[in-house]
Formats: sequence, structure tokens, C-alpha cells
Amino acid sequence: MSAAIPPTQDTLTPAQARRLTLRAQGFGATPTTAIDRGHLRRLLNRLGVLQIDSVNALARSHYLPLFARLGAYPRALLDELAWGRNRQRSLFEYWGHEASLLPLASYPALRWRMHRARRGQGIYKHLARFGREQRPLIDQVLARVAAQGPLGAGELSTRDGPAGAWWDWSNEKQALEWLFAAGEVTVASRRGFERLYDLPERVIPAAVLARPEPTLLEAHRELLRHAAQALGVATERDLRDYYRLAPEDSRAALATLVEDATLTPVAVHGWRHTAFVCGTPRVPRRIEAAALLSPFDSLIWARERTERLFDFHYRLEFYVPPAQRRYGYYVMPFLYRERLIARLDLRARRGEGQLAVLALHPEPGATLDADALGALSGELERLAAWLGLSLQLHDARPPGQWLAHHLG
Repeated sequence: MSAAIPPTQDTLTPAQARRLTLRAQGFGATPTTAIDRGHLRRLLNRLGVLQIDSVNALARSHYLPLFARLGAYPRALLDELAWGRNRQRSLFEYWGHEASLLPLASYPALRWRMHRARRGQGIYKHLARFGREQRPLIDQVLARVAAQGPLGAGELSTRDGPAGAWWDWSNEKQALEWLFAAGEVTVASRRGFERLYDLPERVIPAAVLARPEPTLLEAHRELLRHAAQALGVATERDLRDYYRLAPEDSRAALATLVEDATLTPVAVHGWRHTAFVCGTPRVPRRIEAAALLSPFDSLIWARERTERLFDFHYRLEFYVPPAQRRYGYYVMPFLYRERLIARLDLRARRGEGQLAVLALHPEPGATLDADALGALSGELERLAAWLGLSLQLHDARPPGQWLAHHLG
């Protein structure tokens, strides 16, 4: 039986917690000019999870966290790592932190989630019910994929008319999603943003499939350890949220990680709950960073944690009626040095060839001095160039005027 987690020995200041987090998340490194697959692989292994989302107001969300940390990189490199030929591939799609790209090394540690999905556990209730009630159709869809894959849902659908939204999936699409959650099919590639499904043995390298499957405890130890490495300093809830793990599965694994000194309990001033760090980390004296953050960036996707770390209240407003939005539709926080000092409503207007800056909101108490504005203008110019767009400022209020003046 695992021992209880011992009391914390050390106390970190909020600034130290931020620095540990930023370094762990890959910020503050020396800029690289020629970015290759090796740079992407190392960063992806460090982060462990790259969230996928369909919102395309600027660029698909999985491309943006790498740009925030590395700068302008060829997006085709990420496509190759995620959906290229087997020798190029080092990522796979599955449910990590929501729909995600994950390093292939994590595949065995997520097999338990696939087993549970087969039993109707850990997936949406309507999908679990579909799996119980529509097994003949699921078997037919699996047979089609085996015979003809990779296939998209549209090629399998027998419903008249266009595909619906996610809550209006065809039966064949629901069958594919059930099979995907259960690990019986995986994503071979994408056509636009449409998933093309195939059998795992035709997508996942044989060496990965042949690896011994860890026990539930071993898998949770691995996932919690990786979450701790990626977060720098984190509470139990933070660690579990990174891979969406349940408390009852994680408790014993976390205790063993503390027992063997893989993780060290610490206190963070102002945090209500005990936090954990890997071993005995060295806190950087400072972090020099400037980045525009996707709403789905792993630095800020846990909103309560973002408030704890940065005193920054952030919510998605995509689905809020326009009149009720406070900051805008697609709002990117601006990280400068060690703080989130502003948020910008950005839009890629591809038909006009523009990256439109619709609004700039400085954080209360934050100072957008010449250095900060210079860093922000530089990030906007680099982002526009990376997207192949010209920069267009639409915010005529004082902050926007200052930025326009700085951009000259």
C-alpha cells in the first residue's frame, strides 16, 4: 500500500513558479534560425501533448504553440511528423488533453484508455450507447476500413445530404469515432481538416505496437511524470488535467512518484494546494520571452491555473453572442518576459491577404512601454509573415494607436 504524500519542505514564490512553468513549457530558449524536424521533435517530446481544434480564425490551433516557442517554422514539417509516411511519423492522434497529437512513445501508456472506450467507459455517453446498440454497423465500418482504408467519414456515409455538425454525425461517422476511441482505427492522415482513418497496424510503427503494455499504475506514473516535466510546478489537479486523468486512477501513482523522489512536494505562496516538481529543479533567474498564445496552448489551456500563475482571467468567447463578448472572437494573450500583459483579437482575412488586429487590450496594471510594444510589434510582423499575410491594424483606440506608431 502506498504511503501518504509527505508534507512539503520548500516554498516557492509566485515568480519562481512562473519561471519554472515557462522554462518547462519551452519558453525563453535561445532563438533558432534554421528550424528542422529535430527541433520540432524535441519540443513536442517536451510538451507531450499538442491540442487539436477546428477553429481556424488564424491558423489551426496545433500549429500555433510551436510558432510561439520556435518562431517561423515550415508547417509542412509538423504535417510530416503527424501524418507523413511511416518513417517520417513521430506523432499520433488520440484523446490526450482533448483531441491531441502525441509522441508515439506515449502510445502504450494510453492503451488503457482505448480498452475502457471499448467497454463504453471514458467516452461521451451518446457514443457509449451507440457502441452498445450499433455493433453490427461498427463491424461493417471496420471491415470497410480494413479493406479500403484510409477512409473519411464522407466516403462511408449512407445519409443523403451534407455532413452535419458534430452533434449531427452520420451513423458511419459515429462508428468511426467509437472505433477511434477504442483504438481499433487511428488517423492515418487528413484531407483538409477531415480525418482519414485506417487500421493501427498500417499507421503506427510495428515497434511501437509491439512494446509491452504497462499496467494501469505504470501508465499513470508515466503520464503524471510527463505532465510534471511539461508543467514545471503543478498541483495534483494540474497534473491530472494535462492528460485528463481521473482522481481514483492517479492517486496511487502520484504517491509512488513522491515515494521514489521522482516528484517533490512543494508549497507555492498563495496556492491553496500542495504542488509538485520533478526532483530538485533549479529556478531560472529570469525568463526572456515574447509570444502570442493560441487559446489552446498548453501554457494557458487550464483557466484556473492560468489565473493562479499569471493573475490573468481568460475565457473562450468563440460561442458567445457578439454583443456579449468582452474582448473579441479569437483572442490571443501576449506573453512578455514572465507575464501576460495584453490580449489581442486577431483574424486571418485570407481573401484580403491580411492579418487583422481588431483589438488590443492591455491588462490592468500592465505597462506597454517601448520595449513591450517593440516586442509585440515584432511578434505580429513575424506571425503575419509566417502566415503569408500583410499586417493590418484596425484598433484606433490609444493602445492600437501606440502600436501603429511603433510599427511605423
